[in-house]
Amino acid sequence: MKTYTGKTVEEALQTASSETGVSIDDLIYIITDKKVGLFTKKIVVEVYDLPDVIKFAEDYLLGVIDSLKIESTVRTRLDDQVMRMTIDSTHNPILIGRNGKTLQAFNELVKLAVSNRFHKRFRILLDINGYKDNKYTRLIRMARRYGREVQKTKTTYTFDPMPADERRAIHNALNTMSNIRTESIGEGAQRQVQIIYVE
Repeated sequence: MKTYTGKTVEEALQTASSETGVSIDDLIYIITDKKVGLFTKKIVVEVYDLPDVIKFAEDYLLGVIDSLKIESTVRTRLDDQVMRMTIDSTHNPILIGRNGKTLQAFNELVKLAVSNRFHKRFRILLDINGYKDNKYTRLIRMARRYGREVQKTKTTYTFDPMPADERRAIHNALNTMSNIRTESIGEGAQRQVQIIYVE
């Protein structure tokens, strides 16, 4: 983290951009001080890099899990602008929860904490012992089976509500199949994927 000042936010960010070589649009920053007076105007911004964001996310997640009196470790890797955080603990099934609901809740908590801290949205995916990877594999297999069924019957198939990352896996798995398209419908936690026949 480094601090930059300017008469405007843009000026402070321009200085940060010039010094770091990162475009203004890609900077991660927080306005920490804004002094506007009759003769003076001063803006102070703190600029972070991605390792700062990852450290915050890991520390936050470990703090939440530690409050449950569960020992754990977290490893994070960047994969195409997605922070993939892998948890290993002494009580993996408890952290996964029934049908992955507890893991999903942890995922939402971390995303919200990071977004609130850095005023920017990041794609974050939590996994425990390959649970999510296995779930994606099952979902993709099921989606392709239902995709073939929609191609034959020409009737729409609607999945049960699921989180955004699982919906994305289905969209990606079916985007090359002929005569079908996928669409997300619904709001919030009730978002579903539909497979629709097209000529």
